[in-house]
Amino acid sequence: MAALEENQGRTRDQRSVFERYQDAAADGGEAESSVFSVEVTADGRPTDIEREETEGGVIEDITSPFDPEHIDIDTRTTTVDLLLSRLRNEMIDLAPDFQRKAGIWTDGKQSRLIESLLLRIPIPSFYAAENKDGSWSIVDGIQRLTSIARFVEPETVGAAPLKLTGLEYLRNFDGAGFADLSGKLQIRLRETEVVVHVIRRGTPEPVMFNVFARINTGGEPLTRQEIRHALIPGRARTLLAELAETDEFRRATGYSVVGDRMADREMVLRFLAFRMTSPHAYRPGDFDAFLAEAMHQVNRLDSADEDRLRNEFVTAMLAAGEIFGSHAFRKYRRNQQRKSPINKALFEAVAVNLASLDDAQREVLRQADVLDAFAELMEDVEFDRAISVSTGDARKVRKRFDAVKELFETVVGEAGKVVES
Repeated sequence: MAALEENQGRTRDQRSVFERYQDAAADGGEAESSVFSVEVTADGRPTDIEREETEGGVIEDITSPFDPEHIDIDTRTTTVDLLLSRLRNEMIDLAPDFQRKAGIWTDGKQSRLIESLLLRIPIPSFYAAENKDGSWSIVDGIQRLTSIARFVEPETVGAAPLKLTGLEYLRNFDGAGFADLSGKLQIRLRETEVVVHVIRRGTPEPVMFNVFARINTGGEPLTRQEIRHALIPGRARTLLAELAETDEFRRATGYSVVGDRMADREMVLRFLAFRMTSPHAYRPGDFDAFLAEAMHQVNRLDSADEDRLRNEFVTAMLAAGEIFGSHAFRKYRRNQQRKSPINKALFEAVAVNLASLDDAQREVLRQADVLDAFAELMEDVEFDRAISVSTGDARKVRKRFDAVKELFETVVGEAGKVVES
């Protein structure tokens, strides 16, 4: 009996995540959040994007070994005044278009950080990457440094001055600005010592990225795309933002991709990465490093290539919305009413393949029942895993891209046979 119960349990576990989701929906109730694990917004609310997992559920495996000797971290004790001096002289890059919405740190939360400094309570360390010119890119501590600058020297971050509010202990300072403090307290703030861990220039970028991913455990840990954004300045930052804000992308994704954690920019980046590098040229290794290199590639694009990629992206978004409707970039089974969360691996496979077709082929897909054919593809267990688990694995990358390509070619081919007959 015990063996039977064990086998039954194993059978239940073999159902795909999608099948469990569908069963929950068929029962007439809301699917449990644990069925489809989704990403969350900066304030902890669930999003409409499926979270990617690796084998065994471990998300931050080291996929490429590196020499520990390459890790060069300099720990410095500096003062608030010296940090502000670096900001004034543009020796600190806070990534000005960093899209972590104001709601992440409210005025109240920023005020309580200032209160901690006034009370001489130590605050968490800052982490920065040193650039070739000696400037620092702040990777962990952007919100803290911005809060301090807003209060002491708001002009250094181009923000409105912070007035203290919601204080817990120094309530008599409610409504006060920096100029309202006594000279003694102003000096106390400026001379407050903080710790900055600087990863020295010369440290290989993959090593730097891995280090930041490991130490990134603050109150609102950065996403991988936020780390890439902080470490890699240049045109890629603004181009990803521009494409993520297009009406075509927003419509195709059902206006449901929340951009405050840069999930939208990562999706755009994945499209660009696989348009610039064929899925079959993708080599086993670190998928994060692949996306980081794609940002460097975008920075090197000339205007003609940038325009071509922009047009391909917009065209793919228009086609996806018209072909798949509200189920674009989402797992789907026949007669499904409920929308699944957006799947990033599906997004890149579908969008890149649509971009590779010509106008006539995309028009055929618009007229055909592609959604039904896609439902049949979703019954392929290997394909389901290729878009669900360890999606950066080279074999799974090839599997999902080839499967979607074959689906489109089959639909177009069958439509052509009908016309000929």
